[in-house]
Amino acid sequence: MLNLRQKFGKFGEDLAARFLKKQGYEIICKNFHCCFGEIDIIAKDKDTVVFVEVKSRRTSTFGHPKFAVTKAKQEKISKVALHYLKINDQSNSRARFDVVTVNEVAATKTDIEIIKNAFELAYK
Repeated sequence: MLNLRQKFGKFGEDLAARFLKKQGYEIICKNFHCCFGEIDIIAKDKDTVVFVEVKSRRTSTFGHPKFAVTKAKQEKISKVALHYLKINDQSNSRARFDVVTVNEVAATKTDIEIIKNAFELAYK
């Protein structure tokens, strides 16, 4: 059973996927899990594999959601992305990391933003 925060996170991911489709992305998979962690959405944007982190917020108490993608989170996403590319024989593919933010600005209104190339491969 999901709590309210988890439900809003799932809502944000679903909203982000629909928004990406409208922008011309092809959704490959959602919530890809492996031993290194999880990536919210993996998509194709023309000839580029895009690893998308979705950050959703219902209030601005903790700041804009894009600031929640810390260096440690970038490193984790990078490891998962490299693993995904390797197991799918796509190691030579073009790839990038995008962040989609979902802000609830009113009970019936959300603001969605795509930050393309939000960060570079971050790997220790």
